[in-house]
Amino acid sequence: MSATIETPRSGRIAPQYRRSKGNGGSFEMIAWLFMRLSGIVLVVLIFGHLFVNLMVGQGIHAIDFGFVAGKWASPFWQVWDLAMLWLAMLHGSNGVRTIINDYAERNATRMWLKGILYAAAAVIVILGTLVIFTFNPCPVVNGVPLPGGFCPAP
Repeated sequence: MSATIETPRSGRIAPQYRRSKGNGGSFEMIAWLFMRLSGIVLVVLIFGHLFVNLMVGQGIHAIDFGFVAGKWASPFWQVWDLAMLWLAMLHGSNGVRTIINDYAERNATRMWLKGILYAAAAVIVILGTLVIFTFNPCPVVNGVPLPGGFCPAP
């Protein structure tokens, strides 16, 4: 009695990787290209972020609420951090989507996992965007400036 081992590259292609006829471009090719390009841009954004936060001025000792508030007072740093957030979430979600496609065997499992992934990524991107653009370092509640002692008196 001998065991039969299926030969590699047997011609069976998982359904999520099949190309429809006449499709000039492929979503998977665009996703692959996005991963490479977003990775390069993320390296620049992250090292720029680390350089400004850790090397410029007093370094790590200067990072506090006031440092972040001062940084986010500038539209340049808001857009920089927003780009970093969006690219990191899209890049990471695309990588996890690829893992789900590779390892989830049943279509229903694949659908649920990707649905949860997309929902979680959307919530994080929306909340992060709101935080970046609605951040107020000196809120005033009932005429009392918060946090105590940080903001100038009105």
